[in-house]
Amino acid sequence: MTSRFQLKWIIDDSHAGLLIKDFLKNKEISRTALTDIKFKGGSILVNGETVNVRYKLCLGDVLRIIFPPEKPSEGVNGEELPLTILFEDEFLLVVNKPADMNTIPSREHPFGSLANALVGYYEKSGLHAAPHIVTRLDRNTSGIVLVAKHRHVHHLFSLMQRKGQVKRTYEAFASGLILDDSGTITAPIGRKEESIIEREVREDGQYACTHFRVLERYRSFTRLELELETGRTHQIRVHMAYLGHPLIGDDLYGGPFYMKLKRQALHCKKIKFTHPFSYAEMTFTAPLPSDMNGILEAD
Repeated sequence: MTSRFQLKWIIDDSHAGLLIKDFLKNKEISRTALTDIKFKGGSILVNGETVNVRYKLCLGDVLRIIFPPEKPSEGVNGEELPLTILFEDEFLLVVNKPADMNTIPSREHPFGSLANALVGYYEKSGLHAAPHIVTRLDRNTSGIVLVAKHRHVHHLFSLMQRKGQVKRTYEAFASGLILDDSGTITAPIGRKEESIIEREVREDGQYACTHFRVLERYRSFTRLELELETGRTHQIRVHMAYLGHPLIGDDLYGGPFYMKLKRQALHCKKIKFTHPFSYAEMTFTAPLPSDMNGILEAD
């Protein structure tokens, strides 16, 4: 892997005559990125020659943008930790995060996070970049996490997320029996007063929308599939508690202790998105982890 992230285009009829600055704007390269390219060691090349953004593109030109090298995240030490990689290319990673692992370090857990593992993996692979985590999960939520390998790739995914083009599907075990086969929870979520962690449904909260579908009903809990229209902190956990069916094992939101489960029964099992460069439709899945699967087998 190279330390210099770069993009290349061969100019066709539809783009001939454009100034480079307008072409790059169409490609969603931000002004901040262009400023970094100009002042922090990047390059804009046409047919191998350095040019500026006022160059007018011609049919058949080969335009290459070389971004400045990224520095690894300050304060995040690389650690050699197990990583379950579902997919990797020069632009992104899709990984399956276990429960009991932070996505990023925290004051309570400064080591052992997914970010620490990614920095260690990058160091071993010779990739000089910071881990840009696109989709975060709570420490005790397992499942799929999308990671961009460069700031610009993260920028593109952020634009896609705002348009609802990164779809995640979760599986959860909610306490009690939910009678409706499907439904939508629309209730604003905000930080609970006097707590830096806990959220709650409150009138002055941010808009939040969760769709659910019942997969199966067991004696004391309901197995659900959920999709989010918004990505508020603890959204599924808060909404299910608000519905009166907190997730089993979720002691923060009133979920009951269940067998030997030591965390909330929540797993991100699928992600779907369009690749930002190849434009291929991509779908990845991760099976239920053993602790959740064991409950199904025992009930």
